[in-house]
Amino acid sequence: MKSNKIIIGAILCLIASVSWGAMFPVSERALVHIDPFYFSFIRYGSVSILLVIWLIMKEGVKSLRLEGKLLPLWFFGTMAFTVYNFFVFLGQKSLGKPGVILASIMEAMIPLIAVLILWFFKHQRPSNFTLGCIAIAFIGVFMVITKGDLSFFSAAGSGPLWVFVIFIGEVGWAVYTLGCNSDSFDSWSSLRYSTLSCVLGSLTAGLFVAIMTGMGYIEIPTAGTLFTIKWEMAFMILVAGLIALISWNVGIKYLNPINGSLFINFVPVTTLVISMIQGYELTLYDMAGTVLIIVALVCNNLYQRRMLQDQLPAEA
Repeated sequence: MKSNKIIIGAILCLIASVSWGAMFPVSERALVHIDPFYFSFIRYGSVSILLVIWLIMKEGVKSLRLEGKLLPLWFFGTMAFTVYNFFVFLGQKSLGKPGVILASIMEAMIPLIAVLILWFFKHQRPSNFTLGCIAIAFIGVFMVITKGDLSFFSAAGSGPLWVFVIFIGEVGWAVYTLGCNSDSFDSWSSLRYSTLSCVLGSLTAGLFVAIMTGMGYIEIPTAGTLFTIKWEMAFMILVAGLIALISWNVGIKYLNPINGSLFINFVPVTTLVISMIQGYELTLYDMAGTVLIIVALVCNNLYQRRMLQDQLPAEA
């Protein structure tokens, strides 16, 4: 029975990671017709509705109660479903095709970004080995960004700014992930946390979009626009949104976070494969940088496993 759960968990985590890897090339096609703000709001506004229905069916109406946790839920939801989506897709669209690759690669960096956040805010200094892995991963990102040309930072106009925008977006999702594992939500299912945080985060996104629209910076997409990107939005809502989220939550439960986090490596790999199929010419720096990041993540994962095993006898 245990082996069956491991197999199922692995399949579910793989489904989620591949879906998220495909998300960036798919969103690229949609962002030709719609701005990143309405794109993100419509996507997760729709996911919120589906999650609420699923949560009520599974845990009942009582699970919609906030239990005095409105502020942390709002904060974490805003970081994920407003900051992450707005910043990542805005940066991706602004950088063009290279932005698709970069956003995907930085997605794989989220576990290591979370380590830096804990160090900065919680003073939980990572081991020297983990710091080394983080340094290697950032070297990989640097290779993908510059393509070996250091003049990128002086001659690329606003390019470095959009790289930073994507990074801030990824920080938003890392903060959200840490919130999911905080003591405040120990008694909640991952589905309940995901649903209520998604609803509140989407409300923030909706307020922001309304203000931006009222000020004339963005326009409400027409029915024709939405029809043009109907298949892309269907994928983003149902596959990269709902199915990926459910698959990841259940898969992590079966495998545990350390084992499950290994599957995040499939995100940039999937993006690279799809981009090549679409005709994008990958450079040696794209591939070498991606390999460095994957190696760093795998090595840190194996290190965490060994540290956990060494602690077990002492705790017995």
